[in-house]
Amino acid sequence: MLAGEIGEIVIRGHNVMKGYWRNPDATATAAIGGWLRTGDLARVDQDGYFYIVDRKKDLIIRGGLKVYPREIEEVLHEHPAVAEAAVTGIPDADLGQEVGAAVQLKPAATATPEELRAFVQDRVAPYKYLRHVWIVPDLLKGPTAKILRRSVHPPQDLR
Repeated sequence: MLAGEIGEIVIRGHNVMKGYWRNPDATATAAIGGWLRTGDLARVDQDGYFYIVDRKKDLIIRGGLKVYPREIEEVLHEHPAVAEAAVTGIPDADLGQEVGAAVQLKPAATATPEELRAFVQDRVAPYKYLRHVWIVPDLLKGPTAKILRRSVHPPQDLR
């Protein structure tokens, strides 16, 4: 991988898992020829340091272009009213996916979906613009307090 390019981290070694418990199909997909496909996407700099960009399964493909949800979430977190955000792909008949975000506001803060879209639009490339934003009271989290992205769904009128 060349400096600046993004690719999947693939590892091997004696300390790497041998497979998924009682799930040979998942093992066959993840562990190939002794190498474990982590699902983490990273870029490498000129000094050989790796920077995690996002998870492969969270990647949004909009009209053939890659949108990394984490990048858009980081921009949303810069808005003073945003407590948390989860960016996700929304199926689209023409482009494959559109970029959408569920946003939880800070207590007593106010912001409209239009305001949040404009905020992001000033900071990212046009193909990464948020097309849909919906405000939620909270975002479901797992035991490690990480947002459960699979639980983030757009309102019925966006599906």
